[in-house]
Formats: sequence, structure tokens, C-alpha cells
Amino acid sequence: MAEMELIPVPTRILTEKDDIVDSIEHYTRQKIEKDDIVCCAESVVAITQGRFVRPEDLRISRVAQFCCRFIPDYGSLASPHGMQSLMDVEGKWRVAFALFAGFLGKLVGQGGLFYKWGGEQTALIDDVTGTMPPFDKCIVYGPKDPDDVAGRIKERMGCFGAMIADVNDLKRSRVVGVSKGLNGELAAKLLIDNPFGNASQKTPICIIKNYRQYQEKQ
Repeated sequence: MAEMELIPVPTRILTEKDDIVDSIEHYTRQKIEKDDIVCCAESVVAITQGRFVRPEDLRISRVAQFCCRFIPDYGSLASPHGMQSLMDVEGKWRVAFALFAGFLGKLVGQGGLFYKWGGEQTALIDDVTGTMPPFDKCIVYGPKDPDDVAGRIKERMGCFGAMIADVNDLKRSRVVGVSKGLNGELAAKLLIDNPFGNASQKTPICIIKNYRQYQEKQ
């Protein structure tokens, strides 16, 4: 079996003026083969879709100021701006109710209700400093239609599959979008050491070479 290998791919800073599929083709076309998969950081996909907001453009409500106090300090929703950005897209009272339900759920040993009921963006928003400059000054939402994006990347590159992933330096690796036929949960485990550059590294793309054989062997 051919050896599997993770190859981070450096890029210039990608912005809302870029198309993510075109950019991936530009930076990986000489590196991708049919048994490989290409993975992309979810925040960069979102940025190319224009899915970010500057904190100074938000109008902070009292509800957001109150609710953010119940989020751990390391969370993206722990600031009034982060919480307000979530409420703007998922609804103020939905988020407040989900937070209250999550608190009650923890009392009876059931975790994760806030992220289950607060809306899709609850687990995807990156607060300021959560992504690469200059967007570290922005709040970045999760990408739109990530499965569709992954499918278009796979089709364009002619590879085994494509995945949009949310990975950080805290050993968290989560599937956001995946092309058909790809075991995203299996692939996500290979990204646990975060080959993406979240800051100045500028490596938002990662190729997993010879992944097809690895998945078929599992």
C-alpha cells in the first residue's frame, strides 16, 4: 500500500475576492492525484464567501452582554461581540433559550444542548484572533453549503474526496463539509495535530496523500 502523507499547502492570504475552488486548484493542481483528498480550513472557506463581520459594525444588545457571561473564557461566544454575531444570524431569543436549556441539561448530566439547539453557527463562529491576519480582527461565521463546496472541489480536482474541517491547536478536529464517499470522521482524526496554519503560516489547505487505500483498509 502506498504511504499516506499529510502535506500542508501554503497560499497567499485569501479574501472575499477569491473563489475557494479556483484557489485550491491554483495551489494544489501539481500536487493532487486520484487517491488523495484535499482538506481546507472552514474559516478560509467562509472568508472567501464574505461571511465575516467587523466587531465595530455590530450593535450589542443587553441580552448578548448578559448571555456571553455564561460561556467559558476560551470560547468564541464569550465576548459580547461574539455572542451578538451569533444572535444576529440565529435569533436573539433562540440563542438565549438554548443557553438556558444547556444550563439545565448540565444539571441532569446532559451536555451539548446549547450547541444542539442554538443553531448551526453556534459551533462554527470564530471570534477575533480566531483566524489568520488580517481577518483576526473580524468575527468569522461558518461557511455556507460546505458539503456542496467539498463536492465542487472533488469534481474540479479529480481526486478521491474533499473535506472542509474545523481544526484548532486544542486537539479538536471536526467535519464541517465532506464530499460523497469520503469518511469524514476518519479523515478528521488525521488532522488532530492541526496542519492548517491559523496565523502567519498561511497553510489553510492540506492534502492527505494516498488516503483512498487508508479508508478502504479500515
